[in-house]
Amino acid sequence: MTDSIDKTSPAKPILIVGGTGKTGRRVVDRLGAQGVPVRIGSRSANPSFDWEDRSTWLPALEGVHAAYITYYPDLAVPGATEAVEALARLAVANGVKRLVLLSGRGEHEAQRAEKALQASGADWTIVRASWFAQNFSENVMLDSILAGELALPVGNVGEPFIDTDDIADVVAAALTDDRHIGQLYEVTGPRLLTFADAVAEIAKATNRDIRYLTITPEQFSEGLAQEQIPADLIALLNELFTEVLDGRNEHLTDGVQRALGRAPRDFSDYVQKTAATGIWSGTSKG
Repeated sequence: MTDSIDKTSPAKPILIVGGTGKTGRRVVDRLGAQGVPVRIGSRSANPSFDWEDRSTWLPALEGVHAAYITYYPDLAVPGATEAVEALARLAVANGVKRLVLLSGRGEHEAQRAEKALQASGADWTIVRASWFAQNFSENVMLDSILAGELALPVGNVGEPFIDTDDIADVVAAALTDDRHIGQLYEVTGPRLLTFADAVAEIAKATNRDIRYLTITPEQFSEGLAQEQIPADLIALLNELFTEVLDGRNEHLTDGVQRALGRAPRDFSDYVQKTAATGIWSGTSKG
């Protein structure tokens, strides 16, 4: 049996790039509960980390034992693969070989980033995730749910929504146990739901009238433009909704089971837990 990371270097922190994001902050919580020191990788941290400012990378990597890499806003954006490759090579050159990358299912550019990480000389693990369940409650979709209508350019396509708590569990395990080195975990929830199905479950759990509407990519873009969303982000969102959600991911995988030895959380568990917070009824206090 191999030694885990926290046994071999207990005093060295783990860098969590995107440590305030959906998965990053959950990984921070899990490592903290295990007594593993962490360093938050964000522009507001000290030392700071900024994907757009490479001079911040080395100070953030200094003295850490491992790193969890998430790229904002998405690995599908131009330049993301090159940035991940540069960070991975810089990390390895400075003694930080243990790297875990959050990737996306069905994204060509994300798979390019995966290959770059694998070729960097790192002791790598890749967590390739499907669409986050938490996008309905920790994302711009929340406003639409609160308004009673979610309109997206996605039709009757099944998506195995993954709970970000499952992603965080897998990542935390990968960062602290050498058994996960060289593994690619494609993680999904345990069943397929359309966006209409997902909205219907939220509506039932909240006892609210919430409907799902399929619109054209053009209508979607126009609506985002009216909300003054930047053009490059509109293009990215349209790509994610129209290309990645074209049916290519309409199947389940065993990544959570292989990594953790248990089944993934069901979407209904996420819905019940989130509905209880009051966030979808506008009554949440935090």
